[in-house]
Amino acid sequence: MGEKVPFCTRNLLMFLFILFSVACSLASAQKCNPSGKIRGKKAPKNQCNKEHDSECCIEGKVYDTYECSPPLVKGRTKATLTLNSFEKGGEGGGASECDGKFHSDKTKVVALSTGWLKKNAKRCNKNIIIHANGRSVKAKVVDECDSTKGCDSEHDFQPPCANNIVDASPAVWEALGVPKKDRGLMEIFWADA
Repeated sequence: MGEKVPFCTRNLLMFLFILFSVACSLASAQKCNPSGKIRGKKAPKNQCNKEHDSECCIEGKVYDTYECSPPLVKGRTKATLTLNSFEKGGEGGGASECDGKFHSDKTKVVALSTGWLKKNAKRCNKNIIIHANGRSVKAKVVDECDSTKGCDSEHDFQPPCANNIVDASPAVWEALGVPKKDRGLMEIFWADA
């Protein structure tokens, strides 16, 4: 006959199993899974602006869309910083969603992925603080980096944004001390100001 497991060991093992189960269910509840898909269309000639290494949709390629963004972590949410021109004729396309205006590349402005902007519409025209490269910079939220749509004229025939994007003007990158040759994609942390 096998040895009996002491009562306190059984309770500890049961407690650890329950704790692990709860942690796993919380982690899966906080995931942001794709909400749909878009098939890429070829942009008409001179329709997709490739400024700042912007990507154009590839005909037939399937892109994930997201209505959500990763959960916000109080004080510091991890994201990917991308580069965008909010000027008229820039790769950002039309005027900014929050104020209906275009913004100079010398102004510290950003667009947030749909889930982060739409979940808290009060974020429009408010500042966030971006932490990266050993520095912090304050920038105004003026637009949405659309994670739900793309590959059409409204979105300059660019794919939908990922769900974890802070799309920043050149002024933000400059304030973070990133040389022009290294601008494009960078892991950052951000928080509401």
